[in-house]
Amino acid sequence: MAQFVFAYHGGNPPSSPEEGQKMMNEWHAWMQGLGEAMVNPGAAVGKSKTAAPDGIHDNGGSNPLMGYSVVEAADIDTALAMAAACPHISLVGGSIEVAPVMDMEM
Repeated sequence: MAQFVFAYHGGNPPSSPEEGQKMMNEWHAWMQGLGEAMVNPGAAVGKSKTAAPDGIHDNGGSNPLMGYSVVEAADIDTALAMAAACPHISLVGGSIEVAPVMDMEM
């Protein structure tokens, strides 16, 4: 099985503590539903900075990273189906970039 990185982008924060709790409940249910396919639940990330050829920028660009996870799937289409069911899309209006982890000697 191949591994895929889910890079979470964008979305709106919850507008109330109740909405925040609902969002967390949905996240936990989604992650548990993936079972052993969820290799690394990852983490949310804070405001980023970008190192670029023209220097350091105090932002993450036009679509900054909000968090990441790593899943195992038979192929990218299966990984995309997992991502499409994520509450990051349905509840907060964000997007998920899906990329295969490349097997490289380091």
